[in-house]
Amino acid sequence: MSENRSPTSSVDDLLRPVATVLMQTSHPGNIGSTARALKTMGLSQLRLVSPLRFPDAEATALASGAEDLLDQAAICATLGEALADSRVVFGSSDRRRGIRMLEIEPREFARLALDAAALGPVAVLYGTERTGLTNEELELCQYLVTIPANPTYSSLNLASAVQVLSYELRCEALSRIGPAQASSTHIPAPNEQLERYFDHLEQVLALIGFFGDRSSVKIMRRLRRLYQRGMPDEREVQILRGILTETEIAVRGRVKKQ
Repeated sequence: MSENRSPTSSVDDLLRPVATVLMQTSHPGNIGSTARALKTMGLSQLRLVSPLRFPDAEATALASGAEDLLDQAAICATLGEALADSRVVFGSSDRRRGIRMLEIEPREFARLALDAAALGPVAVLYGTERTGLTNEELELCQYLVTIPANPTYSSLNLASAVQVLSYELRCEALSRIGPAQASSTHIPAPNEQLERYFDHLEQVLALIGFFGDRSSVKIMRRLRRLYQRGMPDEREVQILRGILTETEIAVRGRVKKQ
């Protein structure tokens, strides 16, 4: 994706579409520290998926001046709700869990995230403090972001990880303030639309007997990676779903004739 900005873009403009999503945070202090980390770098969107304790006095105390981000934070019942409008999702984790993903480091993440943010909403997803992101959560991400920490002690506190990636985003945004660059017309489809396509695809593949005796989970995981690398736009997803619908009609019609 190419940069798409005007000569009058500010750092705030470039960072505004980026949402930080925390998954089932168990310690309210980490929510407050995350809000502080975001505000120091100029990010303003915080989304919380089923936090264990929030609102909470500890979160407010550790926000230390970033209480406005806590007040404006979106509380989501499910991860799907938190990512529904996101066109590109970056998952932050040091646990690969055997899933083959596009793996990038913070500097490349910042470049790709702001390229995507010029075209629509972007999400940066962080897992729980104890276990990080699960396989199911990682499957909703187009990229896996890993921070190259000390290999003998690589466990970063949640707010520290947010601070590192937010810093890289700000540095990248600062480097982009200047003359307009060539724009891109490719805008990836929202995550919610892509998820509906994956559900539809799995149904049709099952209908035509594609899975056979093989694991549908493993096959769908590979297909997810394929489509997520391509980042289809809304029209392309509509075309793909149209193909699936016509396939269903043809198969069901053939069955009736028999």
